[in-house]
Order: sequence, then C-alpha cells, then structure tokens
Amino acid sequence: MNYAQARSLAPDEIPVIDVGPLFDGGAAGLRHVAEAIRVAATGSGFFYIANHGVPREVMETAYTVSQRFFALPDEEKLKVAVNARHRGFIKVGEAKMHSRARPDLKESFIFGLDLPEDDPDVRAGKKLMGPNQWPPALPEMQVALDRYFAAATQCGRNLLRAIAVALELEETFFVPFFRKPLARGALVYYPPQPPQLGAEQFGVAPHSDYGCITLVSQDMNGGLQIRSRAGEWIAATPIADTFVVNIGDLLARWTNDRFVSTPHRVVNTSGRARCSIAMFFDPHYDTPIEVLPSCVKPGEAPLYPPTTCGNYVRARFDAAFAYRKA
Repeated sequence: MNYAQARSLAPDEIPVIDVGPLFDGGAAGLRHVAEAIRVAATGSGFFYIANHGVPREVMETAYTVSQRFFALPDEEKLKVAVNARHRGFIKVGEAKMHSRARPDLKESFIFGLDLPEDDPDVRAGKKLMGPNQWPPALPEMQVALDRYFAAATQCGRNLLRAIAVALELEETFFVPFFRKPLARGALVYYPPQPPQLGAEQFGVAPHSDYGCITLVSQDMNGGLQIRSRAGEWIAATPIADTFVVNIGDLLARWTNDRFVSTPHRVVNTSGRARCSIAMFFDPHYDTPIEVLPSCVKPGEAPLYPPTTCGNYVRARFDAAFAYRKA
C-alpha cells in the first residue's frame, strides 16, 4: 500500500530514555530522567523508555495469551464482549477514534484494575470501575495479564515520580491520585490490511489519547506513526525491550499544554498481523483535573476548565465506542 506514508525518525525526535536511574540512581538519577522527560514531553510528546523494570518473560507471556485469545473463534471471544465498565472484547468496527474516520481496523481486549463488586467505589456506582472479564476458553489469561498489569502499573508510578520533578513539583505529587488508578490495559490485534480498503482506512485513525500517560509495547511489524509539531507524520519504529510512552489529554490539561498530547495513528502496511499491548495509566476516577498553578505564567489564564478524570474519560469513551451508543 502506498498511502499514509511517514518518514523515518531523525535523531532525538522520539528519544530513547534510560529510566534505570529511577531505580538505583538516587536523587541525581531522578533529576537526570526528569530532565530527559521534560524535553520530550514539551517537544514531540512521545519518547521510548528502556530498562523500565517490566520483565521480558512477563511481556512475552502477555503476548502469547494475546495471540491465543485473538485466534479463538468469534463465539468464544464474544462470551466476554465489552461491558458498560469498558472491560472485555471489542470486535472490528466497534471503535472509531476520530469522528470523521472509518471505524478502526482492529480487535481489542480490555482489562484493568480488578475490583470486586463489594469494593466501595464499585458499590458507589462509579463508572469504569469493577471486575475484569476473562474468557472461559483461556484460563491462563487472567494470571498472565494480572502479572503484566502489576508490572506496568509499577513502571507507570515510577515514571510519574520523574514527571512530577520535570514539572518542578514534589517527587510524590502524583502518588495520592494513583493509589487506586483508573488504569486500563489493552491487547490490540490489527489484521493484515487489504489494499482495496483504500486510503481512508486505518488500524487506528489519527487521535490523541484521553488520559494521563500511555505505555505501549509494540511488536516488530511497525505501523505506529506520530504527527510532528510541523504537521508531518513520523514512523515510531519498534525498538526491542522498550515501551513507547506518550502524553495524554488529561496530563496536557493538568499542565496547561506545557506537556503536549500528540496526535498519532496506526497504519498496518506490513502485510502481516500486528499486535501491541497498551497501558493507559490514569488517576482515580474522582481525581480533580485543574491546571497546575506552576504551569500558568504570570498574566496567563488556564486554557481548560476543571474536570475530573472519570467524567472526562467516560465522555471520550461515549464518543468513540459504538457499544456505548447501543
């Protein structure tokens, strides 16, 4: 296919940040990582992270169960069809990340912070919070994805320490908001894209992410593209043993657009199936999202009115997913 072309990366357009110093570099290591994130977050809004602490075996096992799940017959996958809490299987045609685009050419399985029905927030009826769904035909899936979720969540918490310092806040600023996060994982399967679908078909249409930060593990087939500040599409080439991290709309609002939430898309022109695993790491449902005073210059006004994490994310889901309109 000869459409939706993207040029190759120039050095440092999407930098690779070694976040190992967050674990063993002390205060100096934290400041070093924070400065690298500040440069990336105020530039492209995207960066890779290496030495992130998620064991390779945990990632490989998650990919294995992902492949097994998407290979199941539709009737088995639909036994865990996505529910009102946004947990479960989303079939091709059910997601549209841009209002004017065709539905995305992908399947997804969504899992998150697994809360029992008697959890206080679940009993209170807070949308998007509750138990996961697991396919009966794949009993090993729960253990594999619980391990992945725990490891990726810890990675996200470590990144937020550096993000706080990058914003000239206390290292622990974000901690209270993420003790019970509205975090979601997504296994995503992109089938080979037939050329006859045309130039307006995407695996994921151009969009910005809704939440705080997103951590994406992608296979080596490629296809993720980001839009530069100049409006040019750039290929985010897969790099083994890294996550691609991007700033979402909530963190952009929190920082008065000091940190950039960048449009991106997926175009699977590889001729093969493409798989990725995304972690959308957002704060507790009730977290107030108001522009940080430290991100407003003298004489400047906040660009966004206050909202809450849950209300904002839920509104974006309502606009993007067909099942929520049924």
